[in-house]
Amino acid sequence: MTNGTVVRYGEIQPFARGDLVETRLMVGKNTDATAPFTTGTTVFPANSAAPLHSHNCAEQVTILSGQAEALIGGELMQLGAMDTTFVPANVPHYFKNTGDGPLTILWIYGAREVTRTFTETGETVAHMSPRDQV
Repeated sequence: MTNGTVVRYGEIQPFARGDLVETRLMVGKNTDATAPFTTGTTVFPANSAAPLHSHNCAEQVTILSGQAEALIGGELMQLGAMDTTFVPANVPHYFKNTGDGPLTILWIYGAREVTRTFTETGETVAHMSPRDQV
């Protein structure tokens, strides 16, 4: 058991997702042995997106800055700063930067072990593994 964890955002090594998209793990199994969830940020440059995919667990996404198009369970919507979504496990979704500047999202998964299944190919990969690319 731990007494908690402090993560300094500026010290997090970014995970390159392709197309200049970067993800930073803030809290999860690699940062705290007892954390029951996984959370971090992803920054999308203009005109970039995550492909349509689903996860093995629920996910909350909050737009920290920028403008996004989101497709969640077949519903297309426009989102701005501080808009928040809830995506149940196994529901296909994507987030696309529709603004001129970066789109920064905060994501929280309701699990320690997170997978991503790409809708187009059906391939399932571990979150932030070498195959977890945009």
